[in-house]
Amino acid sequence: MSLFEIIAILLCLSALFSYINARFIGLPNSIAVMAFSLAFSLILLGLKPLGVTGLADWAEQLVGGADLGPTLLNGLLSFLLFAGALHVNLDELADQKWLVALLATVGVVLTTFLVGGAMWYVLQWLGSPLPFIYCLLFGALVAPTDPVAVMAILKSLNAPASLSTKIAGESLFNDGVAVVMFIAILGIAQGRHEASFENIGMLFLHEAVGGLVLGFLLGLLGYHLLKNLDNYQVEVLITVALVAGGYALASRLHTSGPLAVVVAGLMIGNHGRAFAMSKKTEEQLDTFWEMVDEVLNAVLFLLIGLELMIITFELPSLWAGIIAVPLVLLVRFVSAGIPVVALQPFRDFRPNPIKALTWGGLKGGISVALALSLPMSEERDLILPMTYVVVVFSILVQGLTVKRVLRTRG
Repeated sequence: MSLFEIIAILLCLSALFSYINARFIGLPNSIAVMAFSLAFSLILLGLKPLGVTGLADWAEQLVGGADLGPTLLNGLLSFLLFAGALHVNLDELADQKWLVALLATVGVVLTTFLVGGAMWYVLQWLGSPLPFIYCLLFGALVAPTDPVAVMAILKSLNAPASLSTKIAGESLFNDGVAVVMFIAILGIAQGRHEASFENIGMLFLHEAVGGLVLGFLLGLLGYHLLKNLDNYQVEVLITVALVAGGYALASRLHTSGPLAVVVAGLMIGNHGRAFAMSKKTEEQLDTFWEMVDEVLNAVLFLLIGLELMIITFELPSLWAGIIAVPLVLLVRFVSAGIPVVALQPFRDFRPNPIKALTWGGLKGGISVALALSLPMSEERDLILPMTYVVVVFSILVQGLTVKRVLRTRG
């Protein structure tokens, strides 16, 4: 199956499921597309024992060709993050900067170690022990609140601006921290990195701080290019080049591409919007990136659902995933609660921000993509289905009920 055929099929399925949802159901589109693709996968898997294997084989070939891990981490993610950052108000984000910073750093580290430590005991109890370092790796996988999932859900809700900024701001930044944690722990597991604070600290400085600096320089470059002309077609093209070229450059420099495009998006969406764009350019830019966001979100959530075709579920990994769901939520409650409580004396939080941050902290494609990027091994065969169960619950259950929770202002 050629690359063009894979893209064509994914777009057709995304459009079909989106149409059915818009015409008859009315759920948030990303959640509906994933639910339909999960149902589609289950039907195909159910037909296999009946001897009807042609469609299932075709779907497996499609998912294998799409290769969600590299596709998301090296392609879709840059455009989705930029599209999300473009509409985040920098003044509101600055007002929440300490909470966002603590959630995106301390929260990720706490989640990694609390989930990893607890799952080590759970897996021992289930009779499928996993080395402690790989349990920490699973903790790093499920630590970030996925910006793609979060931004897609927040767009469809009328959440309070302050709460939306907390959740969206954290989700845009914490994936970069989580990826650094993932790289560090995987390197230790494979014997490539020494397990020392010095090495992990240097890796963090190179990846995270380097990504932030690169993003600032990209945003500055984009701002000056946009300011010097008034041609919306060329200006839109400049933003596309900024995202694709910037993400590729970050990968080449071994700095955090996600953090780089987020910072660039914040600068273009705020400083660039205020001082470097005409009204017409602003409208065209917003329309273009909203469409990119909508299309790529639909394709991504379709792929997450179709991944069910190629993931092998053994009973221990299924039970481990089911147990991990409430455990991850409990740890999220703790890791979100500590920064809120720590900042309580210095600022006034509206009621129940911890509950809203806990239930609104969705897991998504980044967790699945990182799990898929693991080298083939017995550890991967256990971690991947566990991660998938957590992500599916998060998107379908939390995503469909988060509106009620977000009505409580925080």
